[in-house]
Amino acid sequence: MEKIISSLLETDMYKFSMGQAIYHKFPSYVTTWDFKCRNEGVKFTHEMVEEIREQVKAYCSLSFTEDELEYLSGIEWIKRDYVDFLRLWHPRFEDFSIKEIPDGCGLSIETTGTWVNTSFYEIPTLAIVNEVYFRNSADYKHLLESFVERADKKTQGLVDGTFTLGAFSEFGMRRRLSAEAQELVIKKIIEAQKTKGFKESNFVGTSNVYLAKKLGVSPVGTMAHEFVQCVGQGNRKHNPAYSNWYMLEAWVNEYGVLNGIALTDTVGTDVFLRDFRKTYATLFSGVRHDSGDPYAWGEKMIAHYKSLGIDPKTKTLLFSDSLDFERASNLYKAFKDKARVAFGIGTFIANDTDATPLNIVMKVTECNNGPVAKLSDVEGKNMCKDPAYIHYLKRTINWRLEHQEM
Repeated sequence: MEKIISSLLETDMYKFSMGQAIYHKFPSYVTTWDFKCRNEGVKFTHEMVEEIREQVKAYCSLSFTEDELEYLSGIEWIKRDYVDFLRLWHPRFEDFSIKEIPDGCGLSIETTGTWVNTSFYEIPTLAIVNEVYFRNSADYKHLLESFVERADKKTQGLVDGTFTLGAFSEFGMRRRLSAEAQELVIKKIIEAQKTKGFKESNFVGTSNVYLAKKLGVSPVGTMAHEFVQCVGQGNRKHNPAYSNWYMLEAWVNEYGVLNGIALTDTVGTDVFLRDFRKTYATLFSGVRHDSGDPYAWGEKMIAHYKSLGIDPKTKTLLFSDSLDFERASNLYKAFKDKARVAFGIGTFIANDTDATPLNIVMKVTECNNGPVAKLSDVEGKNMCKDPAYIHYLKRTINWRLEHQEM
Protein backbone atom coordinates (compact mmCIF):
# COMPACT_ATOMS: atom_id res chain seq x y z
CA MET A 1 0.00 0.00 0.00
CA GLU A 2 1.33 3.41 -0.97
CA LYS A 3 1.03 5.89 1.88
CA ILE A 4 -1.19 8.90 1.25
CA ILE A 5 0.54 10.82 4.05
CA SER A 6 4.27 10.39 3.67
CA SER A 7 5.57 12.97 6.18
CA LEU A 8 4.46 14.52 9.46
CA LEU A 9 5.12 17.89 7.83
CA GLU A 10 2.20 17.06 5.56
CA THR A 11 -0.33 19.16 7.46
CA ASP A 12 -1.42 22.78 7.57
CA MET A 13 0.97 25.36 8.98
CA TYR A 14 -1.47 26.54 11.62
CA LYS A 15 -1.22 23.14 13.31
CA PHE A 16 2.34 24.05 14.29
CA SER A 17 1.35 27.61 15.22
CA MET A 18 -1.37 26.36 17.52
CA GLY A 19 0.63 23.29 18.53
CA GLN A 20 3.43 25.31 20.08
CA ALA A 21 0.97 27.44 22.08
CA ILE A 22 -0.88 24.28 23.17
CA TYR A 23 2.38 22.61 24.22
CA HIS A 24 3.49 25.61 26.28
CA LYS A 25 0.18 26.68 27.83
CA PHE A 26 -2.41 23.88 27.65
CA PRO A 27 -0.48 20.56 27.63
CA SER A 28 -2.97 18.76 29.88
CA TYR A 29 -6.12 19.67 27.90
CA VAL A 30 -7.98 16.63 26.54
CA THR A 31 -10.14 16.88 23.44
CA THR A 32 -12.53 14.81 21.34
CA TRP A 33 -12.90 15.37 17.59
CA ASP A 34 -15.67 14.15 15.28
CA PHE A 35 -15.79 13.67 11.52
CA LYS A 36 -18.74 14.93 9.49
CA CYS A 37 -19.59 14.70 5.79
CA ARG A 38 -22.02 17.44 4.76
CA ASN A 39 -22.70 16.10 1.25
CA GLU A 40 -26.06 14.52 0.57
CA GLY A 41 -25.92 11.06 -1.00
CA VAL A 42 -22.23 10.33 -0.34
CA LYS A 43 -21.63 6.79 0.94
CA PHE A 44 -18.35 5.26 2.06
CA THR A 45 -18.19 1.55 1.26
CA HIS A 46 -16.79 -1.18 3.48
CA GLU A 47 -13.65 -1.26 1.32
CA MET A 48 -13.19 2.51 1.66
CA VAL A 49 -13.54 2.40 5.44
CA GLU A 50 -10.98 -0.40 5.69
CA GLU A 51 -8.53 1.48 3.48
CA ILE A 52 -9.00 4.66 5.49
CA ARG A 53 -8.21 2.70 8.65
CA GLU A 54 -5.04 1.23 7.12
CA GLN A 55 -3.92 4.63 5.81
CA VAL A 56 -4.38 6.18 9.26
CA LYS A 57 -2.31 3.32 10.73
CA ALA A 58 0.42 4.10 8.20
CA TYR A 59 0.28 7.79 9.14
CA CYS A 60 0.66 6.84 12.80
CA SER A 61 3.90 4.99 11.99
CA LEU A 62 5.62 8.23 10.96
CA SER A 63 8.10 10.33 12.95
CA PHE A 64 9.75 13.63 12.17
CA THR A 65 13.13 13.40 10.47
CA GLU A 66 16.06 15.57 11.49
CA ASP A 67 15.85 17.35 8.14
CA GLU A 68 12.20 18.20 8.79
CA LEU A 69 12.96 19.42 12.30
CA GLU A 70 15.76 21.60 10.98
CA TYR A 71 13.30 23.15 8.54
CA LEU A 72 10.84 23.90 11.36
CA SER A 73 13.67 25.38 13.43
CA GLY A 74 14.27 27.91 10.66
CA ILE A 75 10.77 29.38 11.07
CA GLU A 76 11.15 32.58 13.07
CA TRP A 77 8.55 31.97 15.75
CA ILE A 78 9.13 28.24 16.39
CA LYS A 79 11.07 27.68 19.60
CA ARG A 80 13.78 25.16 20.37
CA ASP A 81 11.91 23.34 23.13
CA TYR A 82 8.93 22.75 20.85
CA VAL A 83 11.19 21.28 18.18
CA ASP A 84 12.69 18.99 20.82
CA PHE A 85 9.16 17.89 21.76
CA LEU A 86 8.37 17.13 18.11
CA ARG A 87 11.54 15.05 17.91
CA LEU A 88 9.89 12.66 20.38
CA TRP A 89 6.31 13.01 19.13
CA HIS A 90 4.37 10.72 16.80
CA PRO A 91 0.66 10.05 16.20
CA ARG A 92 -1.08 7.34 18.26
CA PHE A 93 -3.45 5.02 16.42
CA GLU A 94 -4.96 4.21 19.83
CA ASP A 95 -6.44 7.73 19.85
CA PHE A 96 -8.60 6.89 16.80
CA SER A 97 -11.98 5.18 16.50
CA ILE A 98 -12.76 4.47 12.82
CA LYS A 99 -16.00 2.63 12.17
CA GLU A 100 -18.30 1.61 9.37
CA ILE A 101 -21.84 2.64 10.31
CA PRO A 102 -25.22 2.04 8.64
CA ASP A 103 -26.45 5.63 8.88
CA GLY A 104 -25.50 8.79 6.99
CA CYS A 105 -22.33 8.60 4.94
CA GLY A 106 -21.39 5.20 6.40
CA LEU A 107 -18.18 6.42 8.06
CA SER A 108 -17.56 7.43 11.67
CA ILE A 109 -14.22 8.82 12.83
CA GLU A 110 -13.57 10.05 16.34
CA THR A 111 -10.30 10.90 18.05
CA THR A 112 -9.80 11.41 21.78
CA GLY A 113 -6.62 12.29 23.64
CA THR A 114 -4.50 15.17 24.79
CA TRP A 115 -5.07 18.26 22.65
CA VAL A 116 -1.36 18.44 21.82
CA ASN A 117 -1.86 15.08 20.05
CA THR A 118 -5.36 15.23 18.62
CA SER A 119 -4.95 18.66 17.05
CA PHE A 120 -2.46 17.17 14.61
CA TYR A 121 -4.84 14.43 13.42
CA GLU A 122 -7.45 16.59 11.68
CA ILE A 123 -5.76 17.56 8.41
CA PRO A 124 -4.04 14.24 7.52
CA THR A 125 -7.23 12.32 8.34
CA LEU A 126 -9.35 14.49 6.05
CA ALA A 127 -6.76 14.25 3.27
CA ILE A 128 -6.79 10.46 3.60
CA VAL A 129 -10.61 10.31 3.50
CA ASN A 130 -10.72 12.51 0.40
CA GLU A 131 -8.14 10.60 -1.57
CA VAL A 132 -9.52 7.17 -0.68
CA TYR A 133 -13.01 8.29 -1.66
CA PHE A 134 -12.12 9.75 -5.06
CA ARG A 135 -9.76 6.96 -6.06
CA ASN A 136 -12.49 4.39 -5.32
CA SER A 137 -15.74 6.14 -6.25
CA ALA A 138 -14.85 7.56 -9.68
CA ASP A 139 -12.49 7.23 -12.62
CA TYR A 140 -9.51 8.85 -10.92
CA LYS A 141 -7.55 9.18 -14.18
CA HIS A 142 -10.40 11.15 -15.73
CA LEU A 143 -10.74 13.31 -12.62
CA LEU A 144 -7.03 14.12 -12.71
CA GLU A 145 -7.24 15.04 -16.40
CA SER A 146 -10.13 17.42 -15.72
CA PHE A 147 -8.21 18.80 -12.73
CA VAL A 148 -5.16 19.57 -14.90
CA GLU A 149 -7.28 21.16 -17.61
CA ARG A 150 -8.98 23.45 -15.10
CA ALA A 151 -5.69 24.26 -13.38
CA ASP A 152 -4.20 25.38 -16.69
CA LYS A 153 -7.17 27.68 -17.36
CA LYS A 154 -6.88 29.20 -13.90
CA THR A 155 -3.17 29.89 -14.14
CA GLN A 156 -3.68 31.41 -17.59
CA GLY A 157 -6.33 33.67 -16.06
CA LEU A 158 -3.78 34.89 -13.52
CA VAL A 159 -1.27 35.53 -16.30
CA ASP A 160 -3.59 37.45 -18.62
CA GLY A 161 -5.31 39.42 -15.86
CA THR A 162 -8.70 37.74 -16.02
CA PHE A 163 -8.20 37.22 -12.28
CA THR A 164 -6.48 39.79 -10.06
CA LEU A 165 -6.11 38.56 -6.51
CA GLY A 166 -3.29 40.49 -4.92
CA ALA A 167 -1.64 38.12 -2.42
CA PHE A 168 -3.07 34.59 -2.31
CA SER A 169 -2.13 31.22 -0.85
CA GLU A 170 -3.22 27.62 -1.41
CA PHE A 171 -5.17 26.24 1.59
CA GLY A 172 -6.55 23.01 0.15
CA MET A 173 -4.86 20.01 1.75
CA ARG A 174 -7.85 18.83 3.80
CA ARG A 175 -10.10 18.61 0.72
CA ARG A 176 -7.57 17.94 -2.03
CA LEU A 177 -8.24 15.44 -4.79
CA SER A 178 -4.95 13.72 -3.93
CA ALA A 179 -1.40 14.43 -2.81
CA GLU A 180 -0.38 14.13 -6.47
CA ALA A 181 -2.91 16.73 -7.57
CA GLN A 182 -2.05 19.25 -4.87
CA GLU A 183 1.65 19.18 -5.68
CA LEU A 184 0.95 19.35 -9.41
CA VAL A 185 -1.21 22.47 -9.21
CA ILE A 186 1.16 24.32 -6.87
CA LYS A 187 4.01 23.59 -9.27
CA LYS A 188 1.93 24.97 -12.15
CA ILE A 189 1.18 28.18 -10.24
CA ILE A 190 4.82 28.66 -9.22
CA GLU A 191 6.08 28.06 -12.75
CA ALA A 192 3.52 30.34 -14.35
CA GLN A 193 4.32 33.16 -11.93
CA LYS A 194 8.05 32.69 -12.46
CA THR A 195 8.09 32.44 -16.26
CA LYS A 196 5.13 34.55 -17.38
CA GLY A 197 4.23 36.70 -14.41
CA PHE A 198 0.79 37.44 -12.98
CA LYS A 199 -1.07 40.68 -13.43
CA GLU A 200 -1.83 42.14 -10.00
CA SER A 201 -1.64 38.71 -8.34
CA ASN A 202 1.08 37.16 -6.20
CA PHE A 203 1.22 33.55 -5.05
CA VAL A 204 2.83 33.66 -1.60
CA GLY A 205 2.73 30.04 -0.46
CA THR A 206 0.77 27.01 0.72
CA SER A 207 -0.61 25.86 4.05
CA ASN A 208 0.89 22.38 3.38
CA VAL A 209 4.22 22.55 5.21
CA TYR A 210 5.65 19.51 3.43
CA LEU A 211 5.02 21.04 0.00
CA ALA A 212 6.22 24.46 1.14
CA LYS A 213 9.54 22.87 2.10
CA LYS A 214 9.73 20.72 -1.03
CA LEU A 215 8.81 23.48 -3.50
CA GLY A 216 10.59 26.39 -1.83
CA VAL A 217 7.58 28.58 -0.98
CA SER A 218 6.36 29.98 2.32
CA PRO A 219 4.28 27.86 4.72
CA VAL A 220 1.18 29.90 5.53
CA GLY A 221 -1.26 29.75 8.46
CA THR A 222 -1.92 31.12 11.95
CA MET A 223 -4.89 29.68 13.86
CA ALA A 224 -8.14 27.74 13.50
CA HIS A 225 -11.45 27.69 15.37
CA GLU A 226 -10.23 24.93 17.68
CA PHE A 227 -7.90 27.36 19.46
CA VAL A 228 -10.70 29.78 20.30
CA GLN A 229 -13.02 26.94 21.29
CA CYS A 230 -10.64 25.10 23.60
CA VAL A 231 -8.91 28.11 25.15
CA GLY A 232 -12.15 30.03 25.62
CA GLN A 233 -14.52 27.18 26.47
CA GLY A 234 -12.35 24.28 27.62
CA ASN A 235 -11.73 25.86 31.02
CA ARG A 236 -15.11 25.58 32.73
CA LYS A 237 -14.32 28.63 34.91
CA HIS A 238 -14.50 30.91 31.85
CA ASN A 239 -17.59 32.69 30.59
CA PRO A 240 -17.63 31.38 26.97
CA ALA A 241 -18.88 34.74 25.67
CA TYR A 242 -15.31 35.92 26.35
CA SER A 243 -13.74 33.07 24.35
CA ASN A 244 -11.99 35.48 22.01
CA TRP A 245 -10.43 37.46 24.84
CA TYR A 246 -8.86 34.33 26.33
CA MET A 247 -7.64 33.31 22.87
CA LEU A 248 -6.14 36.72 22.07
CA GLU A 249 -4.42 36.91 25.46
CA ALA A 250 -2.91 33.42 25.14
CA TRP A 251 -1.72 34.09 21.58
CA VAL A 252 -0.07 37.40 22.42
CA ASN A 253 1.61 35.83 25.46
CA GLU A 254 3.07 33.14 23.19
CA TYR A 255 3.98 35.17 20.11
CA GLY A 256 3.90 38.90 20.84
CA VAL A 257 3.68 40.64 17.49
CA LEU A 258 4.79 37.58 15.52
CA ASN A 259 2.43 35.27 13.64
CA GLY A 260 -0.72 37.30 14.12
CA ILE A 261 -3.85 36.88 11.98
CA ALA A 262 -6.90 36.57 14.25
CA LEU A 263 -9.90 34.43 13.30
CA THR A 264 -13.08 36.37 14.00
CA ASP A 265 -16.09 34.07 13.68
CA THR A 266 -15.75 31.20 16.18
CA VAL A 267 -18.54 32.57 18.37
CA GLY A 268 -19.59 35.33 15.98
CA THR A 269 -17.73 38.38 14.70
CA ASP A 270 -19.90 40.87 16.63
CA VAL A 271 -18.80 39.51 20.00
CA PHE A 272 -15.21 39.14 18.70
CA LEU A 273 -15.11 42.90 18.19
CA ARG A 274 -15.94 43.45 21.88
CA ASP A 275 -12.55 41.90 22.68
CA PHE A 276 -10.55 43.08 19.68
CA ARG A 277 -9.71 46.38 21.32
CA LYS A 278 -6.83 48.71 20.49
CA THR A 279 -4.03 46.66 22.05
CA TYR A 280 -4.93 43.45 20.24
CA ALA A 281 -5.96 45.23 17.04
CA THR A 282 -2.53 46.87 17.01
CA LEU A 283 -0.54 43.73 17.83
CA PHE A 284 -2.29 41.45 15.33
CA SER A 285 -1.34 42.11 11.71
CA GLY A 286 -4.85 41.35 10.50
CA VAL A 287 -8.01 39.27 10.68
CA ARG A 288 -9.42 36.27 8.80
CA HIS A 289 -12.91 35.86 7.37
CA ASP A 290 -14.37 32.32 7.28
CA SER A 291 -18.16 32.67 7.27
CA GLY A 292 -20.96 35.08 6.47
CA ASP A 293 -21.12 37.89 3.90
CA PRO A 294 -17.48 38.77 3.12
CA TYR A 295 -18.31 42.29 1.93
CA ALA A 296 -20.27 43.16 5.08
CA TRP A 297 -17.50 41.61 7.18
CA GLY A 298 -14.79 43.59 5.39
CA GLU A 299 -16.61 46.89 5.85
CA LYS A 300 -17.27 46.03 9.51
CA MET A 301 -13.58 45.34 10.15
CA ILE A 302 -12.49 48.53 8.38
CA ALA A 303 -14.97 50.58 10.43
CA HIS A 304 -13.73 48.89 13.61
CA TYR A 305 -10.09 49.71 12.88
CA LYS A 306 -11.03 53.32 12.14
CA SER A 307 -13.01 53.56 15.39
CA LEU A 308 -9.82 52.57 17.24
CA GLY A 309 -7.72 55.15 15.42
CA ILE A 310 -5.89 52.48 13.39
CA ASP A 311 -5.35 52.95 9.66
CA PRO A 312 -6.97 49.91 7.99
CA LYS A 313 -4.46 50.19 5.16
CA THR A 314 -1.84 48.92 7.62
CA LYS A 315 -3.87 45.78 8.37
CA THR A 316 -4.65 42.62 6.41
CA LEU A 317 -8.10 41.32 5.59
CA LEU A 318 -7.58 37.62 4.86
CA PHE A 319 -10.55 35.99 3.11
CA SER A 320 -10.76 32.18 3.21
CA ASP A 321 -14.40 31.11 2.92
CA SER A 322 -15.39 28.98 -0.12
CA LEU A 323 -13.43 31.10 -2.57
CA ASP A 324 -12.81 30.70 -6.26
CA PHE A 325 -10.70 33.08 -8.33
CA GLU A 326 -13.70 35.08 -9.54
CA ARG A 327 -15.02 35.70 -6.03
CA ALA A 328 -11.53 36.55 -4.81
CA SER A 329 -11.01 38.96 -7.72
CA ASN A 330 -14.23 40.79 -6.90
CA LEU A 331 -13.29 41.04 -3.22
CA TYR A 332 -9.83 42.29 -4.12
CA LYS A 333 -11.29 45.05 -6.29
CA ALA A 334 -13.72 46.03 -3.52
CA PHE A 335 -11.12 46.30 -0.75
CA LYS A 336 -7.67 46.80 -2.31
CA ASP A 337 -7.75 50.57 -1.75
CA LYS A 338 -9.11 50.27 1.79
CA ALA A 339 -6.85 47.65 3.42
CA ARG A 340 -4.25 45.03 2.68
CA VAL A 341 -6.10 42.14 1.07
CA ALA A 342 -5.08 38.46 0.98
CA PHE A 343 -6.78 35.17 0.17
CA GLY A 344 -6.52 31.58 1.31
CA ILE A 345 -8.06 29.42 -1.42
CA GLY A 346 -8.60 25.73 -0.84
CA THR A 347 -10.96 23.42 -2.72
CA PHE A 348 -11.06 25.54 -5.89
CA ILE A 349 -7.29 25.07 -6.29
CA ALA A 350 -6.80 21.59 -4.82
CA ASN A 351 -9.96 19.71 -5.87
CA ASP A 352 -11.57 21.39 -8.89
CA THR A 353 -12.66 18.53 -11.18
CA ASP A 354 -15.71 17.23 -13.03
CA ALA A 355 -16.88 15.66 -9.76
CA THR A 356 -18.51 17.43 -6.82
CA PRO A 357 -15.91 17.85 -4.07
CA LEU A 358 -16.53 16.44 -0.62
CA ASN A 359 -17.61 18.90 2.03
CA ILE A 360 -16.04 17.14 4.99
CA VAL A 361 -14.85 18.46 8.33
CA MET A 362 -13.34 17.13 11.52
CA LYS A 363 -14.06 19.42 14.45
CA VAL A 364 -13.32 19.46 18.15
CA THR A 365 -16.59 18.76 19.99
CA GLU A 366 -15.39 18.25 23.57
CA CYS A 367 -12.60 19.68 25.69
CA ASN A 368 -11.81 18.58 29.23
CA ASN A 369 -14.90 16.34 29.40
CA GLY A 370 -17.36 19.03 28.42
CA PRO A 371 -18.85 20.31 25.15
CA VAL A 372 -17.40 23.11 23.08
CA ALA A 373 -19.10 24.79 20.15
CA LYS A 374 -18.42 26.79 17.04
CA LEU A 375 -21.06 29.43 16.27
CA SER A 376 -20.04 30.89 12.93
CA ASP A 377 -21.59 33.91 11.24
CA VAL A 378 -23.84 31.47 9.31
CA GLU A 379 -25.78 28.58 10.86
CA GLY A 380 -24.62 25.96 8.35
CA LYS A 381 -21.08 25.91 9.73
CA ASN A 382 -22.05 25.42 13.37
CA MET A 383 -21.02 22.17 15.03
CA CYS A 384 -21.69 20.85 18.54
CA LYS A 385 -22.99 17.56 19.94
CA ASP A 386 -24.89 19.14 22.86
CA PRO A 387 -27.93 21.30 21.99
CA ALA A 388 -28.20 22.45 25.63
CA TYR A 389 -24.68 23.85 25.49
CA ILE A 390 -25.45 25.68 22.22
CA HIS A 391 -28.45 27.27 23.95
CA TYR A 392 -26.30 28.29 26.94
CA LEU A 393 -23.54 29.70 24.75
CA LYS A 394 -25.98 31.74 22.67
CA ARG A 395 -27.56 33.18 25.83
CA THR A 396 -24.18 34.29 27.23
CA ILE A 397 -23.23 35.89 23.91
CA ASN A 398 -26.56 37.64 23.48
CA TRP A 399 -26.42 39.00 27.03
CA ARG A 400 -22.98 40.41 26.40
CA LEU A 401 -23.97 41.99 23.09
CA GLU A 402 -27.03 43.57 24.68
CA HIS A 403 -25.31 44.87 27.82
CA GLN A 404 -21.74 45.70 26.81
CA GLU A 405 -21.24 48.60 24.46
CA MET A 406 -18.40 48.73 21.94
